[in-house]
Amino acid sequence: MRQGFATSQAWYRALLLVFFFTPVISARQDSHQHPAPEKLGVVSFPTSCKAGLQREFEKGVALLHSFAYSRAETSFRKVAEEDPDCAIAHWGIAMTYFHQLWDPPIYAGAFARGRQEIERAQQIGKDSDRERRFIHALAPFYDRDLSAIPYTERVSRYENAMGELAKAYPKDVESQVFYALALLAVASPFDKTHAKQKQAVSILDPLYRKYPRHPGIAHYLIHACDNREMARHGLAAARAYSKIAPSAPHALHMPSHIFTRLGMWRDSIASNKAARAAAHSQGDIGEELHAMDYLVYALLQEGRDREAREILEQLKVMPALHEGDFKVAYAATAMPVRYAVERQDWVEAAAIAPPSGAPPQVTAVAVWARGIGLARTGRPAGARQEVKRLRQLERQLRASSAGYSEYWAEQVDIQAVEVSAWLAQAEGKPGEARNLLREAADDEDATEKLPVTPGPIVPAREQLGDLLLEQKQPALARKEFRVALANAPGRRGAFMGMLRASKALANSAPPSARLESQ
Repeated sequence: MRQGFATSQAWYRALLLVFFFTPVISARQDSHQHPAPEKLGVVSFPTSCKAGLQREFEKGVALLHSFAYSRAETSFRKVAEEDPDCAIAHWGIAMTYFHQLWDPPIYAGAFARGRQEIERAQQIGKDSDRERRFIHALAPFYDRDLSAIPYTERVSRYENAMGELAKAYPKDVESQVFYALALLAVASPFDKTHAKQKQAVSILDPLYRKYPRHPGIAHYLIHACDNREMARHGLAAARAYSKIAPSAPHALHMPSHIFTRLGMWRDSIASNKAARAAAHSQGDIGEELHAMDYLVYALLQEGRDREAREILEQLKVMPALHEGDFKVAYAATAMPVRYAVERQDWVEAAAIAPPSGAPPQVTAVAVWARGIGLARTGRPAGARQEVKRLRQLERQLRASSAGYSEYWAEQVDIQAVEVSAWLAQAEGKPGEARNLLREAADDEDATEKLPVTPGPIVPAREQLGDLLLEQKQPALARKEFRVALANAPGRRGAFMGMLRASKALANSAPPSARLESQ
């Protein structure tokens, strides 16, 4: 079946263009004592600080735009140490703790440090009006203790303040770019009109034409277009970003967000191989795992199971993965789940052990896989226990006000419904199973994914097609697979499902109809 799929996909692969990336050489890797210069793009952020520190400050801003937060903090701290009166350097340090498009956007310890830095920036007071506005825009985000104000309110305050700054300085590039990022930070995953994303694009598009080497503009265009409706619009920025800032692992990875949306698997594989190598050379475990997760996903869509398995073997021998870190924990958990579920190895899926100490939404990925694996191997009692556990995790998320907890609670709800559907099928309740999976598919289609994931492990709509095939309803199954492929182009499971449904329909047709179709 794998070979047949490869043959039938020849027409599709012929359309894919291999994306070549500039080789990345870490600043730590000396070549005859002459390290290659860093390539981070071009930014211009005038400050009132010592003139000799301008280049270092702008390096920090460039790193900030590529989400290289730790390295950006190093640059900003160097500026602050060498110029004690440079208030905006402390703003820069505070910004490195505020991970606007990640989950969680900020940790408790980082919040305390960021608050200290923004207060220091306000105390210094020796800055320009523009710099002072940047500082004041960020200050409401760090107001009071982290638990005192919900994250959604904090980030909304920041967006409003950045909007005022952008309005006051319409010709200042950084004011506009950081405002566009703030718009993306408040964009709701439940808004399928993508209003905030489109507002950000309206700011970034004209800037991209004028400043094609700015890392943040290309980066945020990709994030704004990381949805089904707008993905094609983000392709040019995706092609460019890795060349703008090849020294930043995240810049090498980000194009794969658009490639994944468009089903361009070979491009995604090249992107994430480069990103993984760069992250590894810089000791960035979070970025390395993130790239590995997207890489496994793309390899499985190409039918390159052996290569995906090799990555899982490498994962096993990696150093401690800090499972409390969401980005790391999610990737480390999702990869083996993807490998089992995409290949429909239900015995392997049922044996997956949930990670210890991971956030509830990460634990839910493993529990979901176990539940479906148990249901599809005829063990309904075990599957029922996993549904109960998913509901407990959902309640835990709904009780939280941190980060994107509401979004994740909805995702865990969908996962619980999916397992319940397969449980109903195992118990001989086909109508209930269909209704449950259709409910899950409709709910999932009504939300967008977050940047940390390539998408659901297996979309609910694709699962519905599989269920209908199992229930001997190929015509309905083909319809669902067609919708699934429209939502997520190039997914192997949906494509194979279409082939199986079409074959079943052809075999069930009268002989005369088969001859006519030939």
